[in-house]
Amino acid sequence: MKKSDVPRNPSYFDRYIDQVADVNLAEALRQSVADLDALDLNTLHALGDRVYAPGKWTIRDLLQHLTDCERIFQYRALRFARNDQTALPGFDENLFAEYSGATRRPLEEILQELRIVRDGTIALFQSFDEAALRRTGIMFKSELPVLAVGFTIAGHQIHHFKVMEERYFPLLE
Repeated sequence: MKKSDVPRNPSYFDRYIDQVADVNLAEALRQSVADLDALDLNTLHALGDRVYAPGKWTIRDLLQHLTDCERIFQYRALRFARNDQTALPGFDENLFAEYSGATRRPLEEILQELRIVRDGTIALFQSFDEAALRRTGIMFKSELPVLAVGFTIAGHQIHHFKVMEERYFPLLE
């Protein structure tokens, strides 16, 4: 199913879904893997623990944030696909970042974990039939179809990669 098959872009999550081209979900997730593989490790290492403003995350924090969020989105998608109508709460992304320990871990290890989680996302969404992709649930005050959760995952990465390009990479100039 394609992004245009999402019945409506839910508030808040539309900022991520809108980042993705109107392709099918499998293609969007494959592209996200290609984008991960295309990251320039030398540039990321050169950034080290620099941040573009006080209180912002390091690159390792940002990449761990993608992993943590993806795990949460996977869980939500699974619950919705299985027709669990329990409203699922939000989470404190800053608390997760504070306790992730990302700055103590090698960059390559964090990227490897993200890649493994992404492979799990791809397998999970491949297991869903069209009926499952159309089922909905409540995710942090917004009703989302499972399909929208998948595009949120792909778009969330696009969003944060743009932040890297626009705010982190200029720190090296």
